[in-house]
Amino acid sequence: MSKTKSANKKYEQLKTESLERLKELSTINRTTSILQEGKPINETLQKIVYILPSGWQYPEFTVARIRYGDEEFRSYGFRTTDWIQKQEFKTIDNIQGIIEIYYTKSFSEADDGPFLKEERDLLVNLSNIISGYLNSLKGKEALKRYGYPDDEEITGIKKEQCSITNLQLLQRFLNRNNYNRDLYHDLMPFKVSEILIVSNLYDAYSIEKEGRFSEHMMDEYAKLNLTSLPRVTGVSSLEEAMEYLHSRHFDLVILMVGVDKKHPIDISEKIKKSFPYIPVFLLLNNNTDIDYFEKEQKPFSYDRLFVWNGESRIFFAMIKHVEDRINLENDTRIALVRYILVVEDSPIYYSRYLPILYKIVLEQTKRIIDDVSTDELYKVLKLRARPKILLAKNYEEAIEIYHKYHEFLFCLITDVRYDRNGKKDDRAGFDLVKLIRSEKKDIPVIIQSSNPELAEEAYELKTTFIHKDSENLVQEIKNFIMHYLGFGNFIYRDKSGKKLIEVKSLKDFERHLRTIPLNLFFTMQKRSFQHLAYGSW
Repeated sequence: MSKTKSANKKYEQLKTESLERLKELSTINRTTSILQEGKPINETLQKIVYILPSGWQYPEFTVARIRYGDEEFRSYGFRTTDWIQKQEFKTIDNIQGIIEIYYTKSFSEADDGPFLKEERDLLVNLSNIISGYLNSLKGKEALKRYGYPDDEEITGIKKEQCSITNLQLLQRFLNRNNYNRDLYHDLMPFKVSEILIVSNLYDAYSIEKEGRFSEHMMDEYAKLNLTSLPRVTGVSSLEEAMEYLHSRHFDLVILMVGVDKKHPIDISEKIKKSFPYIPVFLLLNNNTDIDYFEKEQKPFSYDRLFVWNGESRIFFAMIKHVEDRINLENDTRIALVRYILVVEDSPIYYSRYLPILYKIVLEQTKRIIDDVSTDELYKVLKLRARPKILLAKNYEEAIEIYHKYHEFLFCLITDVRYDRNGKKDDRAGFDLVKLIRSEKKDIPVIIQSSNPELAEEAYELKTTFIHKDSENLVQEIKNFIMHYLGFGNFIYRDKSGKKLIEVKSLKDFERHLRTIPLNLFFTMQKRSFQHLAYGSW
């Protein structure tokens, strides 16, 4: 009985600590969102100060103030007390600023008076974010003054009737020409740059020997012109892992599971307890271990199971999976980037699908970019606008993603049987397709299953059916993407479906556009053009 009480107490403590970290991350995210609204400085700082108390341990007894130069911004009910946490900052024009957090009543001593050390870190991060935002505005003002001189400052030249000079026309042309480049710079702000792999020495050797992990990772990034190759640090014990995690930031932790099953669970729980915001993935060596780890999964133990299938490309897929999930909010808002939703609850199958999908999507996106641009930097930047790939394991998770980003859905790939309301549902996939198709009837869909008898119903829904264990799985997925997602060659057909012209690049498309019969446009289906409109081919 005492053990149960102790376990419950530890669980509640872990839950409380994790919720505190999530509150802190939410405060940073909300602050960043406010800064991206582009409102005047005074309005922006006032909005930020309103949300600051929610990031501290006792928000109902927390007030905040931001002072910048001669301006002062206060949260609701602000008053000064003896319980204060503050952080100063300075902008590039030497204007002083300070963020102050006050508790309005006394609390027990923690790490920094009544405040937690994590709250100190949060305050430092917020001051860096705010000062960076202010410095960015100051810098833009300086560049604008330098690049756009007033007419009165241009001496020795008489103003002509046309108020726009040749230099200004050139500047405007360059601005328009560089707009897309600037847009792509803002995409995918989060990159996995530091990975910690925890494994015993034998497993690490096996991965390196069989899959040539380091070589393959470098080759994969080089082939696709990806420049943000992450640094991988390997350790073989919990003590080493915690030492590294406390000494520098990691974006992803991968625990490789061998013969010993219990030890990786213990390690993952301890890591998640101390660092709940870092994704922790378990990489299994054996398919038969999946049931054990899914039964052992507890709240705050690990985030996702993957299965080692003999190819190091699984690591690449794990990295991109983390990046896509985090960057989706930013990239859909800034550039209307679209996403492929994969609904699959089996680690065996999504460990196969994700590497295949990332390989095909990245290669085809790169091929399109190569057709229309010779600027190498521009090619690298434009790869950031590729479709994202999101993974959902149950009906509710898929619906949540769809409802939040429904207008950006590019394609649905779904299993048929997976959890709905906590229980296996034999028709969850079919119902998901019907729901999404009721709102977006032209969305391309793959229904995949290990039961071939479901193919007929999949075809009745006008979807593509793929057998999970097909020997031609890679080619079937590639054919679907090429045909339905606009990555293949564009084919002009007449009313009867006869092929008239096949175009391989946007330049050919534009050239042939002037020669095809005008009435052909009225017979083309909407789906023929919908992907071109989003920048795909």
